[in-house]
Amino acid sequence: MLQVRVASLAQSASPPGRSSQSLAWLSWWQIIVLALLVGWLYASVLLHLGKQWVNDPNFSHGFFVPAFSLFVLWQERAQILRRTRRPSSWGLFIIVLALAVIVVGVLGAELFLSRVSLLLLIAGLVIFFCGWDFFRGVLFPWAILILMIPIPAIVFTQITFPLQMLASRVAALLLPVAGVPVLREGNVIYLPAMPLEIAEACSGIRSLLSLTTLAIIYGYLVERRLWVRIALAIASIPIAVAANSLRIVGTGLLVQYWDPDKAEGFFHTFSGWLVFVVSLAMVFLVHRAFRPRRDPDEVQP
Repeated sequence: MLQVRVASLAQSASPPGRSSQSLAWLSWWQIIVLALLVGWLYASVLLHLGKQWVNDPNFSHGFFVPAFSLFVLWQERAQILRRTRRPSSWGLFIIVLALAVIVVGVLGAELFLSRVSLLLLIAGLVIFFCGWDFFRGVLFPWAILILMIPIPAIVFTQITFPLQMLASRVAALLLPVAGVPVLREGNVIYLPAMPLEIAEACSGIRSLLSLTTLAIIYGYLVERRLWVRIALAIASIPIAVAANSLRIVGTGLLVQYWDPDKAEGFFHTFSGWLVFVVSLAMVFLVHRAFRPRRDPDEVQP
């Protein structure tokens, strides 16, 4: 009698297993349907974003950001999936806000708002279906996506112009030390050989954005201490600005002592790549300075 009872209980326990498996498939189908709906809603926004990554060298680093975000999600998937899933109705409010932002962005032809609304929508969906604790688990890979969105033109101009003036001032101070007399008027440096204009492309904004992005990626990959990661991201800003100023000084020296044609063309492009590599090396050296020092008397295993 007892065996019959146990057998009946085992048979009654099997359907729930199959039903939970079907529920798991149902959740996957919900994710797929939501992804298709979001893709359909933001198709034109993402298309224009990809075109800007291709055509605008200032934001060509945008390709790496979503790939890195997906990599972080994959690396931390075990810790993320262990988090408590407690859906919150606040997510619905964020979803509505994201939809309102994209409407304003499309009607006002403001690309930045349209693109930011995608991040708001992703946050709202995660919070609505999985809750705040789960969202905290994906906060870093979600937040870093802001780096893939180009800065609004009005803000971009407010950043590039001071960088142009700073680079021209530094070059005007250092070139006389190297024996090159200069006369600076705004962002134009007059050398004996030719005038050297610090254009928007030479402001250093391109290397600044790319170096900061790579510093954040580098910090995540090789460093576990949060404060060091933040310090590397902050240190990349003065490194990029200083490296660009030295690049302009080097260009002035080439123009004065070698050939004025070297201010543009291959040498100009090559110097940009060379300075960027040097900037990456400087970020690496800053990280080395933050590493804990070993006691020289410590016994090696």
